[in-house]
Parts: sequence; C-alpha cells; structure tokens
Amino acid sequence: MAQHAPQPQFSPDAHPDRGTIRVVNEQPDIDAAHNRVIGAVERHNYPKASIFALKLSLHEALMNAFKHGHKELPTNVPITLHFVVDDAKVLMEIEDQGPGFNPDDVPDPTLEENIERGSGRGLLLIKAYMSKVEYNKRGNKLTMVYQRPKA
Repeated sequence: MAQHAPQPQFSPDAHPDRGTIRVVNEQPDIDAAHNRVIGAVERHNYPKASIFALKLSLHEALMNAFKHGHKELPTNVPITLHFVVDDAKVLMEIEDQGPGFNPDDVPDPTLEENIERGSGRGLLLIKAYMSKVEYNKRGNKLTMVYQRPKA
C-alpha cells in the first residue's frame, strides 16, 4: 500500500486571500502552503518583482523555521503559517514550536569574517525584501510585511 505524505492543514474558514496553515517538514506540504500564499499574491496582480521577493522570503522563512527552530523536533511537528493578502500589502507570520532565538545574535553575513559561514543569509534577504520584519520576544515567531510598491 502506497504511503501518502500528509497534506497541510488549512483553517476551516479558509479564504483564498488569507488563512492559517499548519505545515510539516515534507516537500508536498511546503509546496502546497507556498502555492496557496503565492496564488493569493498573484490574484491581486502584484508585479513580478514583488512575487519574486515574496516567494524568496517565504521560502527562506519556512526553511529557517524547520532547519533551526525545529532541528530537535520530529519532522511531523508543524509550523504555523498565517497570511493575509490584499491590494496594499502582504502579511506573513511563521511560528515554529522550537525554543526560539535572538535574531541580534545572527552574524552579519556581509562582514569579511562571516563570508564563509553558512548562516544569516536568509534573514539578510528577508530584511532586504520585506517592508517590516519582526520577531516575538521568544524568537520563534517571525512577522513579515510587504508593502505593495506604488504604481
């Protein structure tokens, strides 16, 4: 009997342009959540550059949550992704169930002594593309806001 990967759990009041998704660390789950958010962005006719920025930021945020936040947890422990898309902005919140971290402790990947290190680049990209980036006090919930560019 073939085994099927679990599907992401969408909130029961699912709306195409907002929702809460519980995502486990399996590619079909990640892809389905990613497609749901980016589909909402595309329905609001965001420019291609905005879609690229949002795809990259969402990917980096999810990968960081699984790689760092959930590194000691089983792969079936979900991350919660909450999103709201409208014509003016995109809000994405990614919350893992790990112990959290202090984002100020992440080394600056642009400094010469950190160039060879493999950490900090994802957060650097997120900060470059998003209008607002905040972590909760515990350091296990990332809130990102992207403001639509003025036409």
